[in-house]
Amino acid sequence: MSDSIRAEMVGILPRLRRYAYALTGNLHDADDIVQETCLRALARLDQWQRGTRLDSWMYRIAQNIYFDRCRAAKVRGETVDLDEAYELMSVDGRQEMENRLSLGEALVGIAQLPQEQRSLITLVCINGLSYKEAAQVAEIPLGTVMSRLARARIALHEHISKSEPQVSSSKVRGHL
Repeated sequence: MSDSIRAEMVGILPRLRRYAYALTGNLHDADDIVQETCLRALARLDQWQRGTRLDSWMYRIAQNIYFDRCRAAKVRGETVDLDEAYELMSVDGRQEMENRLSLGEALVGIAQLPQEQRSLITLVCINGLSYKEAAQVAEIPLGTVMSRLARARIALHEHISKSEPQVSSSKVRGHL
């Protein structure tokens, strides 16, 4: 493996991690997917076609790993990490809610999207791929990418609009 390919792979890692996090919604699982993606990419580097985008190829590997894990999880059922459950019990609820409202409303909306839309939002809006590149990664037609993104954006807009606090006029008058 050449140093230029190695350097390009290292440069992709932050975006690949964001993509994996968007798929899983969990940093631990995202890091596992990134690690497995790197292992598979290195082991199968001969399958990557020079002249094509290395990042798109690695996104596709990560997506396939995620889908494989989802299928396996359906067979096994849900597992709960006891360390995470303990941490949740010891969190300040008020602070956690404020953090979610101020920093995570868009992520909540993205998490509620169907997998196909969530994946495309991440590829295009977070990782900056073009529609054409996202279509290649997802192996779907360009028109499908455009329609899924349009539906995803509408759903996110509706989610965020519903989540905004509604201030009644009587409360406003009472504070004036």
